[in-house]
Amino acid sequence: MRLDDYIESLEPDEEAERRRLAKEKSYAITDHLEEFERNFERALSGDSLVGSTAPSIFVGRSNYPDIPIGVLSPVGDEDAAESYVTDGEWYRQGYGIDDVLQRRTGLLNSNKRANVDSPSIASRLTPSVHDSWDGFVGVQREVAIADRPVDLEIGLDDKPDLGLDPGTDVATPRGPRANARNAELRENPHVPRPVKKTLEDDDWQAQGAMTYLYRRGFDVYEINSILSAGALGERDQRRLVPTRWSITAVDDTVGQFLRGRIRNEPSIDEVQVRVNEYMGNRYWIVLAPGSWEFELVEMKAPGSIWNPNPDDEIWLQSASEGYEGRTSYVEETAGAYYAARLGVLEHLESIGRQAKCLVLREVSDDYWAPVGVWQVRESVRNAFDGVPGKASGLAPESRETLAGEYGEAETFHGAIASIAPQLPISFERLRRKSELAAGVQSSLGAFSGGSSDPRN
Repeated sequence: MRLDDYIESLEPDEEAERRRLAKEKSYAITDHLEEFERNFERALSGDSLVGSTAPSIFVGRSNYPDIPIGVLSPVGDEDAAESYVTDGEWYRQGYGIDDVLQRRTGLLNSNKRANVDSPSIASRLTPSVHDSWDGFVGVQREVAIADRPVDLEIGLDDKPDLGLDPGTDVATPRGPRANARNAELRENPHVPRPVKKTLEDDDWQAQGAMTYLYRRGFDVYEINSILSAGALGERDQRRLVPTRWSITAVDDTVGQFLRGRIRNEPSIDEVQVRVNEYMGNRYWIVLAPGSWEFELVEMKAPGSIWNPNPDDEIWLQSASEGYEGRTSYVEETAGAYYAARLGVLEHLESIGRQAKCLVLREVSDDYWAPVGVWQVRESVRNAFDGVPGKASGLAPESRETLAGEYGEAETFHGAIASIAPQLPISFERLRRKSELAAGVQSSLGAFSGGSSDPRN
């Protein structure tokens, strides 16, 4: 499809289809917390939750290395425990911000303090994490390596704190929390054979084990949970890893593996532009012929997440890498960089090609609460897979029409020229921030309207 026709088809039929009233949706969270409290009282037997079903875990980072570790379990909806797991299914189901927060408020985080090296900071005689399959640490690890939710009995020291931790742009929000006294398995968890293989190999470094699991069909969400529980790596080096850190570590490790897979592949032979929109985030993805390069530019509107000042200008952040990749951690765009890069590399590896890629992320004020970096990963992945976000700003008819399609441009210069009027900033400001855009011929400055453009 010609790029101008592709961009024209993105226009919504009505403004109301694009802009949702986020504040109205946020009021529903209070109702869900009240429902959780009622369900909790019904589920409690003495001071224990009997029949709890844990689909996932959480490892915090406060007071590192003595950190909070927890098992996450729905209260009152145990039969649907698997639907509470953060993964790509949330995107495929078209979850909005309120849907994510509702599920997080329905999950109880039963947690204890532990040391990243030892399951109990109270006793120096306890074995290190790599030896521990007993106690709370052991139960948490069993939940992490299982391929389905695990039935537990959890002893609690107190009632839940019903406050909602809003989370970050990397990790999803967390709901009610309670101090756990202990946890016991009510069944034998089912552990996939490839996971058993990585556990049994005491000399397998974590990066190699992650890559092995990914090649065996495990998604990054599953690998992240296993790494976070201290169940990957050389035996003596296994440690509990805070969830926020493990998410980025897995995205980065798998991304490096995929970059290695495409480094000797031929380049794509045309400039392609794709767009996807989800949860108030719009992603423009430009692929151009050439050796691997990647850049993410984030444009965050006033009033949106991480740019809360309603009177401020668009906040720009960027990070990039060349053919050899990066040697340092990305500070500006953080976890979003690795998640977006993963989606691009997965596509290129699947078609046996390499390219230079510019991802432009527009964050509107509809993005009123952070839901985690998974929405970045899935939005970029599905821009290639032809599954537009159901909670996007495109009219339903437009989403169906664009599934699997992309716009073509004769040059990278032409692609940026066509996209520029759709962005909330001028091309001149984009070029000052973006290394890839700065490489576009300077004659495009006339296109953006120069200093007379109010977006400069």
